[in-house]
Amino acid sequence: MDIEHVRSRFKKHFNDEVGSVYASPGRINLIGEHTDYNGGFVFPGAIDKGMVAEIKVNGTDKVRAYSIDLKDYVEFGLNEEDAPKASWARYIFGVCREIIKRGGKIQGFDTAFAGDVPLGAGMSSSAALESTFAFALNDMFNLGIDKFELAKIGQATEHNYCGVNCGIMDQFASVFGKEGSLIRLDCRSLEYKYFPFKPVGYKLVLLDSVVKHELASSAYNKRRQSCETAAAAIRNNNHPEVEFLRDATMDMLKEVKDQISAEDYMRAEYVIEEVQRVLDVCDALERGDYETVGQKMYETHHGMSKLYEVSCEELDYLNDIAKKCGVTGSRVMGGGFGGCTINLVKDELHDAFIKEAFASYKEKFGHEPKLYEVVISDGARKLA
Repeated sequence: MDIEHVRSRFKKHFNDEVGSVYASPGRINLIGEHTDYNGGFVFPGAIDKGMVAEIKVNGTDKVRAYSIDLKDYVEFGLNEEDAPKASWARYIFGVCREIIKRGGKIQGFDTAFAGDVPLGAGMSSSAALESTFAFALNDMFNLGIDKFELAKIGQATEHNYCGVNCGIMDQFASVFGKEGSLIRLDCRSLEYKYFPFKPVGYKLVLLDSVVKHELASSAYNKRRQSCETAAAAIRNNNHPEVEFLRDATMDMLKEVKDQISAEDYMRAEYVIEEVQRVLDVCDALERGDYETVGQKMYETHHGMSKLYEVSCEELDYLNDIAKKCGVTGSRVMGGGFGGCTINLVKDELHDAFIKEAFASYKEKFGHEPKLYEVVISDGARKLA
């Protein structure tokens, strides 16, 4: 993230003024996919790619914002009817409105921002943008909002101003991220715990399939429904304590096998196993056992591909190449139907794996994947 670039653009657009500089990261999720709406655990970490914004109070009741990457400038007021048309500006406007709804007093400001989180690769560029502005405005106006509320402000911005009904994980990781640590977040209680992630001798590599299949939103809703159906069947079968699939065991699921469809059973099987895999990975990391971490990643991919059926040909192909090249762990990251695989690769295998992945993938699909090397880094912060 290039601070000097942001500072020079800010200076150019806002007449040599100097403001404060803030940053927030994108994120990866090592394991724990489709567990959030089942009351389970997710296991994200902040990465060394994100958003940087320079901000200065301008003495008016207007926000003047410049997106350096899009070369686009927008002005808007701070009342509900002032919502800007540009979708990127709605993230900033939404954060301002959510702070105001919570009683925070803010004034107009000038800002220029840029990011190096790849758009559409599942690393959550929008959460990085929301967290940057939530953190910055809280700091600049001394609002005293705690970190959890900052994450919720980002989430509410998505819900109320950007039309995305997301969970809390992306914003949470962006605000709470810590260098050298992943965070296990309990999506039901919102309790969290840091676990060491210092894979000496390994690299964390994302391979972007550069495809996005259109199924995603309808398929997501269908799978969510399957999970709720299975949880209700278990609950009604003498297990009143089962609120979400997170509370269920495979034995409980087997008891209701004849009462639910084969498809609902498969979906529930994946989720129950995935909740356990997150806990297994946490245990492995505390022992520094990255081989087990990798094995669990492959198990997750298999479950997402064969039981939850949210993978696609391109992602399965990248996963197969990883296996063939001896990569320690590989899986589809995110909701599925496109996006990236996340790979835990031994240093000595790294170059050969990337070379093979690029050549084989291009031969099969006619274009190369994109490569992102990521390092686990700190969350939202003031830079200058």
